Amino acid sequence: MENFMRHRRLRKSEYMRDMVRENHLSLDDLIYPMFVIESGETKEISSMPGIFQYTLEDFATELDELNELGIKSILLFGIPDCKDAVGTQAYHNHGIVQEAIRISKAKYPNILVIADTCLCEYTDHGHCGVVEDGYVNNDESLELLVKTAVSQAESGADIIAPSNAMDGFVYAIREGLNEAGYTDIPIMSYAVKYASSFYGPFREAADSAPKFGDRKTYQMDPANGREAMRELESDILEGADMFIIKPSMSFLDVVKEAKTKTDAPIVCYNVSGEYSMVKAAAQNGWIDEDRVVNEMLVSMKRAGADIIMTYFAKDIAKKMKEVEK
Repeated sequence: MENFMRHRRLRKSEYMRDMVRENHLSLDDLIYPMFVIESGETKEISSMPGIFQYTLEDFATELDELNELGIKSILLFGIPDCKDAVGTQAYHNHGIVQEAIRISKAKYPNILVIADTCLCEYTDHGHCGVVEDGYVNNDESLELLVKTAVSQAESGADIIAPSNAMDGFVYAIREGLNEAGYTDIPIMSYAVKYASSFYGPFREAADSAPKFGDRKTYQMDPANGREAMRELESDILEGADMFIIKPSMSFLDVVKEAKTKTDAPIVCYNVSGEYSMVKAAAQNGWIDEDRVVNEMLVSMKRAGADIIMTYFAKDIAKKMKEVEK
């Protein structure tokens, strides 16, 4: 008898490999992040080829294509005309995201609308909360984040996704939603959010770069893994329904560990820098974009992700449509 295993037996044909494949991507797994602007013209984001800031009119048109492609979930970020120290437009009844939510739910009620709940796109200083003497005041920020979440729910958001990285944000928002009568609205918490260098293109897309300092006093140190589990456990106790890990590609070990801590859905955010690196390399002919994207996203599934937020969602949906033909 041979003294070694012949693992290649299960790899010898395409159909054999398909049959034994452990992880698969489907459109059910994917959330498509989108940016809407209050005025101006729809324009492509220079650092994110294929991704746009949409006017509300063009956003409504884009929804038609997303529906045709079978994309079932979108994540909304807004860029308002006016910014101030406390991000008033984040919780205004007719704020840009609130209006986009209404448009989406009126046109395609079945598309899940996830509202990013933060202040950074709406503050004139670019930080995710109220700034006092150069420092983000945690508890004062919570009050405004609750107002934002309730306003988004009132507009028709299906899911609230708070990304602000304040301590106690899940507890405060859950209490606020419950008091406002939105007990059935789930919270998709950015439970593990690192102060990452991969966010650069997003800050162009959302016009949200801090005007001073950085976000290291409230977002996590990328060197820390055990701390991520403490953050996750806090959000579990505070009542979050789903948990986002952001970024994903450099933190798959954290994804895998998180999967052991909760039975609730784990969401990987395939962030802007990860998207832009692949697009740039593909445009230079250095990589096969489709294969790299599939390998990258499947690695997130393999690590334990149930859901993936990705700017590649529309590209993937188009490829799936081509295969169907």
